[in-house]
This record gives sequence, structure tokens and C-alpha cells, in this order.
Amino acid sequence: MIKSMTGYGKASAEIPAGRITVEIRTLNSKTADIAIKSSLLPKDKEIEVRKMLQEALVRGTIDVYVTFEPSAESSPHAVNADVFHAYWKSAVKAMDAESVSERTILNEPAAGSVLANAILRLPDVVEVKKTDAITPEAWPVVEKAFVDAVKMLQDYRQREGQALYADVTSRVQKILDLYAQVEALEGERIATVKERILKNLEDLAQKPDPARFEQELIFYLEKYDINEEKVRLRQHCKYFMETIDGEPCPGKKLGFIIQEMGREINTTGSKANHAGIQRLVVQMKDELEKIREQSMNIL
Repeated sequence: MIKSMTGYGKASAEIPAGRITVEIRTLNSKTADIAIKSSLLPKDKEIEVRKMLQEALVRGTIDVYVTFEPSAESSPHAVNADVFHAYWKSAVKAMDAESVSERTILNEPAAGSVLANAILRLPDVVEVKKTDAITPEAWPVVEKAFVDAVKMLQDYRQREGQALYADVTSRVQKILDLYAQVEALEGERIATVKERILKNLEDLAQKPDPARFEQELIFYLEKYDINEEKVRLRQHCKYFMETIDGEPCPGKKLGFIIQEMGREINTTGSKANHAGIQRLVVQMKDELEKIREQSMNIL
């Protein structure tokens, strides 16, 4: 069964420093365009991760997000006491010294809490210590999170692929059904062309030789014969179904087959010379365009 290139997978890993969360999102693309949007991943593991994603996901726009939630005891945030006290004293000094003092503020818990919270948001008060959360010892657990996220994404792609398969194959059958209606109008088309030619001759007051007229009419109609287009289109539709059923990643090949299907439909339209057939050709083009749009997301 085919797979979609659209997918989403997420998994977490508990490590001594906290929790690592891996998210992978994919969209359609002609190649594997992998973007790791995090600085947490160790450089020596990035190539390994890219290789794993390339092999598992084949192609697509692949965005990888790695986030870290530190545990309470290993929080990288620390208050710079010297900077905090400097801000505190400046704030107290800026107040009316006769009515407010540092002791007064300290004796008013609510006021002291408001001032402290305000100071904690000022620049350089809270420092963030750079820590390497993903240590060599923690890597096996994080690696498993990547594997689990890819598996979830693969399942997502599988479900989307089932919907894509049902849609495009039903439209291929619709094209074949429409072409069957074209065949039903072929006899009417020939009669219409013959009638039009005869009317033009009558308007010109000409009486052609019946045998020669039939010979020329046959030659004329041969230029508008669509039997070859009919055979080729059916063969392309058959090849489309064989490819989508028989190959694990048929997306690119299906694009080429769709081009050939379009060529036969367009040629049929140029040879139609019949209003009813032209309408059917437009409907076939509409179905083919929808197949083309959907196939761009098939892996």
C-alpha cells in the first residue's frame, strides 16, 4: 500500500537532566530535505540521525524539533545575587527615603514579593547555565525516542496513503468510464461530419462522384480517428494501477504516467470535432488534474 509524504510523529525520553521530546513533521518534496531545528542534538549524532531519517522516510520536507524540559533539581536557571541586590537597592533608593525604607519593604511581604518578581525579570538577574542535556550515557534513550517518533510518523503516512489510494484509483476509473462514453459518441460524430460536408456541397451546388466522395470522406475521417489514443490511454491507466499496487514508493513514476495520460486526453480533444466529446474531454482533464495534485503527495 502506498504512503503519503505528509506525516507527524512525536515521542519523549526521560533522562537524568529532565525530559527530551522529539517531534518530526513531513510534507511533500522531490527529495529528502531534512532540517534539524534544535541545538540540543550533539554534533556527532546529527549525521547518524539524518541517515536514519533518510533511510526510513525516503523523501519529503522533513522538519525535526528536539526540546528539553529540565527537572527541578537540574534546572539550568540560577539567580545572580549580586545583580539582584544591586537592582533592589537602586529601586529602594529611587523611592521616597522619608516614607519608605528597605526595612519597611521587607516588613511588607506583599510589597516585597511584587518588587522581587519585577527584579527577576530584569536583564542579567536570572542566568541560564549552558548544559549538555543529551550526554553519551543518555543517548540510547534519546535514540529510542527518535525511533518511536519515526514509527508514529510512518503509521500516520500509512493512513494518509490509504485515503490517497482510494481517491486516485477511483478517478482513474472515472477517466476510463468517461472514455467509454466518448466511444459511444464516435458513430454520431462520423455521421455529423458527413452531414456537414454534404450540406456544404449542396450550398455550393456541387454533385460529387459518390465513390470519390466516400474515398475522400474516409481519408478525412482518418485524421480524426482516436482509436490509437483510446488504446494508449487504457494502457497508461493499466500501467498506473500496476505501479501504484506493485511498488512501495511509486510517487515519481506515477507523475510520468500521468503526463502520458494527459497527452492522450489532449490529443483526443484536438481530434474530437464534436461538442459532446469535447465536454467529456474537459471532465477527463479535470479528473486527471485532481490525480496529479494528489500524486504529488504520494511517496
